Amino acid sequence: MTRSLASLCAIFLTTVSVAAACTAATSDTIAFTMEAAREPNRIHATFRDSDRDGKRDHDRWSSTFALSEFAGLDVTAFRGSGQRPVRFAITREAGQLDCAGQGGSALARGTCRFTPNAGFLQLLANRGIARPTEDEKFALMAVDVRRALIDVIASAGYPTPGVDDLIAATAVGVTSDYIRQLAEIGYRPASIDDLVQFRALNITPDYVGGFARIGYRKMAPDELVQLKALGVTPEYVTAFNRAGFRNLSVDQLVQLKALGITPEFVAAVAQRPGELPPVEQMVVLQSLDRRR
Repeated sequence: MTRSLASLCAIFLTTVSVAAACTAATSDTIAFTMEAAREPNRIHATFRDSDRDGKRDHDRWSSTFALSEFAGLDVTAFRGSGQRPVRFAITREAGQLDCAGQGGSALARGTCRFTPNAGFLQLLANRGIARPTEDEKFALMAVDVRRALIDVIASAGYPTPGVDDLIAATAVGVTSDYIRQLAEIGYRPASIDDLVQFRALNITPDYVGGFARIGYRKMAPDELVQLKALGVTPEYVTAFNRAGFRNLSVDQLVQLKALGITPEFVAAVAQRPGELPPVEQMVVLQSLDRRR
């Protein structure tokens, strides 16, 4: 897999995650619907901006929440029979969503108003981060961007992020702890884009450390992205080591995994113990083997 293809995988995952927290203008009324989730003590809720330009469902944020995130919700009224007033608030560092409506039998609907946190907006300004648009203010709350992430990005020496960087990083799960844990094993992705790619592909400190323990230290970010995108694990490499094929390059590992070639297959077709046959030869042999 080339770097560009691996990058596309990560970018795709990032886009999907960010799309799960769509934006809505603060000047509009936000409609909500919610219902009990399958998991106990959780709620699935959808928030729609139905007023902008006279269009319904213009923007959407849909997610599953812990009941504890819905401050002030009368759970008995929500779950009970009949229709009763329901109110709740979702409060995060970037702002608060205040909602009211009618509900019962574990279903409810109504409207919300979003209020950005002035202190959080001032924090962005103080750190030299461009002022967010109305839509971005809502997105900062929806994905739950936190001050701790902004602090650790600065302390790690990254360039000042844009609002879109913060939204993308948070949407895929980049946290202050994630950056610190990578630093503890001596690894610092070169850019925020690399961080987003790493987290989108679930490149964890354990994953990086696993390669370091078998001799693959300080790999370039694009090499780790390629390996993870294809599902190459330290265990996969160790299996080749045990079969006598040591010190394989990242490019060789990528080619082998992309072709579905196993250590057992390589050992069976190798003319000399521990000598990796040409990839082209293994492709032909594997193709012939599958036709039998």
